Amino acid sequence: MELTIAALGSGILFAYPQLTTIAGVQGFVTYTLSTALPLLIFGFVGPMVRRKCPEGFVLTEWTRHRYGVAAALYVSFVSVITLFLFMVSELSAVGQVVSALTGLDGLPVIIVHRVLATSTYIPSFYLAVGGFKISFLTDVIQGCMVLGLTFIAAIIIGVETHIDPSLIDSSGLLNSSLLGWQLLYILPVCILTNDFFLSSFWLRTFASKTDRELWIGVSTAAVLLICILTLVSSTGLIAAWSGAWPGNPPQDGSMAFFLLLQQMPSWVVGIVLVMVLTLSTSAFDSLQSAMVSTISNDLFRNRLNMWFVRLSVVLIIIPIIAIAIRAPSILQIYLISNLLSACTVPCLVIGLSDRCHWWGDFELITGSLGGVLTVFIFGCIFYEGDSLRAGRLLLVWDGLYGDDWSAFGAFVAAPVGSLLWGFGALGLRTSVKYMLAKNQVRHFDTLDHSPEDIVDDENTGPEHHTSQPVGKPL
Repeated sequence: MELTIAALGSGILFAYPQLTTIAGVQGFVTYTLSTALPLLIFGFVGPMVRRKCPEGFVLTEWTRHRYGVAAALYVSFVSVITLFLFMVSELSAVGQVVSALTGLDGLPVIIVHRVLATSTYIPSFYLAVGGFKISFLTDVIQGCMVLGLTFIAAIIIGVETHIDPSLIDSSGLLNSSLLGWQLLYILPVCILTNDFFLSSFWLRTFASKTDRELWIGVSTAAVLLICILTLVSSTGLIAAWSGAWPGNPPQDGSMAFFLLLQQMPSWVVGIVLVMVLTLSTSAFDSLQSAMVSTISNDLFRNRLNMWFVRLSVVLIIIPIIAIAIRAPSILQIYLISNLLSACTVPCLVIGLSDRCHWWGDFELITGSLGGVLTVFIFGCIFYEGDSLRAGRLLLVWDGLYGDDWSAFGAFVAAPVGSLLWGFGALGLRTSVKYMLAKNQVRHFDTLDHSPEDIVDDENTGPEHHTSQPVGKPL
């Protein structure tokens, strides 16, 4: 349940119906499965990471153990950016939902929402009991509320909405499309790689007592997510087939869910508002707790008083609110984070294999930054030398739902480019070390197993794990 709520936010009411109105059933199914099924990766990778770094509780702790301090700081930087962008998207979604449903200005609601939530985040009772424990407990309570409210809203929408059969065929939403086929690749890459940098997922992964409990958790979360997202996504189809969307005057597909609600009784709108605020509070709380753990553990190694760390995260909310009220698109915020993670994760996960002991922090950082550069190079080629549009491609300026291959090419260039740059860096490092060893007439040991690897192979218990990084920096 905790993992399910950590994966949700009020932004789902915009993004999923919007994609359904654009890519139809094909996009609806792809987006739903691409969101839920990647959670299962924590059942595979989680036990591996926990065995290799039993004292950790976030991904960056394993990164420090495997690659060293430089790589850990870099991954921490990417993690904080990811959490920051998700917090921006969450508050932006809350403001837009309130504006769409009530016509009120979303800014005061965002401020009140954050003040009330922060008031339960700072008190000494919260700290005394334990922030993460409280977060998990509230996630369970809020998760039950979300499930109940979702199914109530689904029943009411099903009863009150009248489908026009003539609109089903004319809408074209049952047909496949170029974008629909592109999304079969783009969405799994986006969401799978981005999940690695959501520390809220790793907190719950490390909190599982056994691997069996972890598998039960991720499997349950995946099933619940499929159910919830299927109901939410289907509102795009219902809005189109009932005539509520595109409306008069026509509106963007992101408003499909709210155009449909305008035909519902006012008490249904109230239920949805409660659901939105519940989702937002829980999701933001998980993101906030994850940012606290990342900053405290990765930057200060838990030496700084937790009061100061929590206060710094509260202060970070101020620029988050400022950006959220001006955010042009919730989906674009997600995509910026997705592109960055797609450049980093391929080089990061190579270190999970004991056979790749020669893969170090130099390859990880070079590969990740090289992936970003590769996207820019692809943009320059695709846009025939227009560097401005290539730069905008790094921010996914034109969104995901274009009628060309720019977004698809960017998400191909990111992981492929990062691996090419990473192995290029490996070749450079080994070549330099080989020449140095030859000139100094000594054994070339760069590709040999390190003593730490031998210890890990022979002794798998937590007491035998060394805290020294395995990766060899240049």
